[in-house]
Amino acid sequence: MNQTLDVVLITGMSGSGKSVALNALEDSSYYCVDNLPPELLAALIELEQRHNAKHIAVAIDVRSATSLPLLPAQLQALDAQGLRIKRLFLDASTQTLVQRFSETRRRHPLSRADTTDQQRALAEAIELERDLLADLREQSHVIDTSMLRSAQLQGYVKSLISAPPAQLTLVFESFAFKRGVPADADYVFDVRMLPNPHYETALRDLTGRDAPVQAFLRQQDSVAQMLSHIQQFIGHWLGALASDHRSYVTVAIGCTGGQHRSVYLVEQLAAHFAGSWSTLKRHRELDALRPHVR
Repeated sequence: MNQTLDVVLITGMSGSGKSVALNALEDSSYYCVDNLPPELLAALIELEQRHNAKHIAVAIDVRSATSLPLLPAQLQALDAQGLRIKRLFLDASTQTLVQRFSETRRRHPLSRADTTDQQRALAEAIELERDLLADLREQSHVIDTSMLRSAQLQGYVKSLISAPPAQLTLVFESFAFKRGVPADADYVFDVRMLPNPHYETALRDLTGRDAPVQAFLRQQDSVAQMLSHIQQFIGHWLGALASDHRSYVTVAIGCTGGQHRSVYLVEQLAAHFAGSWSTLKRHRELDALRPHVR
């Protein structure tokens, strides 16, 4: 197959924001197809290539449960033909998904109707869905939408599809431990032991992107040592990760509030690796606004 067609495959948990992601791609001039049966994926791609299409996005999820086991073989066959498909998997915590379904009063595709305990049935359906999608999750770049707003998810999706398709992309993400570790992280570094600008009155309301905070942290030997260690670790394994045909690697840096130390280190790491690799950066707490994704 000729790789002139840009294909994005979106899978993930029901209620994790797949419609939001498709809307973002549609805004970026992608032809979008939702709930495509897996057995039609190759035929759709062939048809779009004959029509000289440039960008298509396809959402496949557990609504096609009976034919979902066919998808890994479909993707393997397309890979063998030389078509590199960008695979995004949207995830969220079970608690978040239960809350979203309860608030919208929607029925989960795998929910059983013959039960009086709807909350338990919903939780069981979500865990069953996790099992059914486990292989697809393993093969995809994961975005944890548990704490993301719609606009934030749309921004993440647009930045990911703009990355070079044939090159490993490093995603550096800052976060606050008090709000949980991102489920999409491949590597997590805890930097809460470093000096905290929060306790400096003049720096408290600033962030790790502001020059005074950066100057303060740059003066700390422990911060420089931590930065060097993370750079060495990531740099050592990048070749192996790239040769393993990874499209994305997410490195999450966490501090207490996700405002100063983790943000500073993400900025420095992204700048360090940008000369040799495709890099993206996210600041979960700085960007996160309510209400969350639906």
